[in-house]
Amino acid sequence: MNDTGAWKHIAASRVQPYQAMQVWDGVSGSSITFDPMSSSSSNVSDTVATMTENTNLTSALLARLKSLPPIDVMDKTRVEGIELGKETENMDLSNWPVVSLNNSRKLAARLLIGADGANSPVRTFAGIPSRGWDYNRHGVVATVQIEGGNWSQDDHRTAYQRFLPTGPVALLPLPGNVATLVWSTTPEKAALLKSLSSTDFTAMVNAAFRLLPVDLDYMHTMKSGQADEYSWREANTAFNSERIPQKISAVQEGSVASFPLRMRHADTYTGHRVALLGDAAHTIHPLAGQGLNQGLGDAQSLAKHINFSLSVGKDIGSNWALDAYNSEQWAKNNAMLGAVDKLHKLYSAGSGPVVWARSLGLDAVDKMGFLKKFFMRQAAGT
Repeated sequence: MNDTGAWKHIAASRVQPYQAMQVWDGVSGSSITFDPMSSSSSNVSDTVATMTENTNLTSALLARLKSLPPIDVMDKTRVEGIELGKETENMDLSNWPVVSLNNSRKLAARLLIGADGANSPVRTFAGIPSRGWDYNRHGVVATVQIEGGNWSQDDHRTAYQRFLPTGPVALLPLPGNVATLVWSTTPEKAALLKSLSSTDFTAMVNAAFRLLPVDLDYMHTMKSGQADEYSWREANTAFNSERIPQKISAVQEGSVASFPLRMRHADTYTGHRVALLGDAAHTIHPLAGQGLNQGLGDAQSLAKHINFSLSVGKDIGSNWALDAYNSEQWAKNNAMLGAVDKLHKLYSAGSGPVVWARSLGLDAVDKMGFLKKFFMRQAAGT
């Protein structure tokens, strides 16, 4: 990750920076705008974040691997099991992880890196506990088309996120008039959204950014016909057209999916000859868009400490070599996990003094430029 060569393989047309983010409370209407271009500080980038599809990242990394000295890439190969090796007359592998593959091959690992997802077999092998809870929410994702060729004038693209009592709904720009939808909601409502026709699904997404939560709740009780219902409700609903995204006009066929939302954190990221990163080490609510960023941060940190260990002659699988990675990433990721978890709980309230207090706080932060810059730097990892 210290070597940025992989990013050169991603064509510019496949990534989309966005220059602002509009966030607002779906109950009270309070809002905050993150717009670095309105800042006079030269220390703030004019880009809030950059979107790129996962297939572009993986293809770029594979292309980068091909440009490096020979590396064995075992495609279409499955791990059958992981166990400690054995001591023989020639070699003692009793403390080394040995990975058994489905082609009868076995690999002894000086360092076994678990980047194998939330249900990580590597973490299970290492006996590292992972603690947390389920949110009883599902994230509905889809690729959608936006009306018109641009998101706004001069292609000053904006991401949008509205906090609803059931969870946030966000629209993130991709190149052209395409966007990624991420909608956190209850499992029952997620199941309904996935069952709708393209026309009704499109209407529900437009409603999520425009209608009152009570109207949206009613439309979730309908098995079909949301498009007609939305048409007349929109005409009788007042909203700030400058705060919301352009309407979506279609949803890409086959792109609607959902996944359960959980918060999990491993007790440690390292064991003897084992290191965890990404979802194997932590899973986070998607409302701040930090899941992938945290995983990339893990990879960068681990690569840095492996390089240092090699330069000074350390055994890269020893605790001496891995402790620095664990120290650098665990506390930082834990702070982000805690902050996002509390935001989710704060915005789950639909009425009462909590709504008043969070609205007051949102309006206050929107007026404090230095505090908004701090949040943007935190989200960007800078």
